[in-house]
Amino acid sequence: MSDPLHERGSAADPLALVARAAGPYLDSLQDRPVHDRAADPLLDDLDGPLPDVGEGAAASVERLLRVGTAAATHSSGPRFFHLVVGGATPAAMAGDWVASLLDQPAGLWVSSPLAARAETVVLRWLKELFALPAEFGGVLTPSATFAHVTGLSCARYWWAEQHGVDVTSQGLAGLPRMPVLSSGLVHVSTRKALQILGCGRDTLRTFARDDTGRVDLDSMDAVLGLLDAPAVIVANLGEVNTGGSDPIDELADLAERHGAWLHVDGAFGMFAALSPRTAHLARGVERADSVTADGHKWLNVPYESGFSFVRRPELLSRAFGAWGASYLPDADDGRVNYNMLGPESSRRARALPIWATLRAYGREGHREMVERHLDVSAHLGALVEDAPDLELLAPVELCVVCFRYRPEGVPEERLDELNARLGEALLADGRVYAGTSRYRGMTVFRPVPINWRTTKADVERLVEVLRELAAAL
Repeated sequence: MSDPLHERGSAADPLALVARAAGPYLDSLQDRPVHDRAADPLLDDLDGPLPDVGEGAAASVERLLRVGTAAATHSSGPRFFHLVVGGATPAAMAGDWVASLLDQPAGLWVSSPLAARAETVVLRWLKELFALPAEFGGVLTPSATFAHVTGLSCARYWWAEQHGVDVTSQGLAGLPRMPVLSSGLVHVSTRKALQILGCGRDTLRTFARDDTGRVDLDSMDAVLGLLDAPAVIVANLGEVNTGGSDPIDELADLAERHGAWLHVDGAFGMFAALSPRTAHLARGVERADSVTADGHKWLNVPYESGFSFVRRPELLSRAFGAWGASYLPDADDGRVNYNMLGPESSRRARALPIWATLRAYGREGHREMVERHLDVSAHLGALVEDAPDLELLAPVELCVVCFRYRPEGVPEERLDELNARLGEALLADGRVYAGTSRYRGMTVFRPVPINWRTTKADVERLVEVLRELAAAL
């Protein structure tokens, strides 16, 4: 097969192959193992030298489907509890197919009024969902890390402006180090964003009053009082090991008192705002200067999807716009051009799956899903507490359950090695997926059940498999 022009008359045929495979694959997710290592040898069928003569679209897609449906990690299923991964609701998955079908260059209004209008609508809907002020500006990003880059770029512009420097045009040379303060709950993606921005990954200072990472407000207050220049405070809503959160309202008080910028990392914790049971955790977010969240976590839209909201919308264009290229519109041409409001120039229409799922299930549907996951997580916590050989290590406040295997008679110094081996066995087994982490110096499990398919039966299965594998170690 040569030039794809020869397939112009059959361009939809490969899509039909995917559509025919979708039903059986999605129906199988309920009973499939999350990962079947016996299928790993199929990955070799993806390899080999670049062909001189291609095999054509149908054969290529058939091969990809054959390998992928067998050897993929089936993270769209109900028992993938590793990392913090949602799934893709039926509406979101179909919306993502539409995004691929239409293949919109979504950076500029002139290249896709559809994508620009859809992004504007979903950003407004998300602000309504999270109870953020309507005047906040926003932009969709590929991830929470990119959302951090966006929000902290605006913070950096604001901070440099206090020093009389336009950092967009002049850079950081000659400026002092930007002070960034947070609690011990801060995520590595915040540090990565600071690294990307040239502020330094390890310049962030943490203020924790104990080994859980809870913020030491008095110490942070004292340090802020000693600074002779503005600072950035990072508040964390939903920590990855326990789901714990900073007291955002109190950090907003500190920011207000010291004239600091408040940035909130709400990668998955922002969804606490949807339920009256957890909305108190998000209290104060509306006072932030910038807020980040992820879509491919608790919103259950496909990868890649993040959101960045900024109180002063004009800072987005100052941090990312005004390119001065003659073929591009000016930043103030009256039509929104999202590639001038964030770090990406070339952008896909990632608003479409978000629009589809928000339109399909609405505020109430997403609240119900969040509350079901809260119930599932609480149920898992109760199962752990009732099991004589499992130890719950933190209260279940949100959607993360932190525990370890602790059988009777095993000394403390052997527990880390035992849990690490059990974690490896669980991933190798593949029926249920949940990795290990480190919390308060201990090796722990921290499953996060936020897939739209997940029910209490799925976390019961996790406990059954873990204890079965532990007995065999």
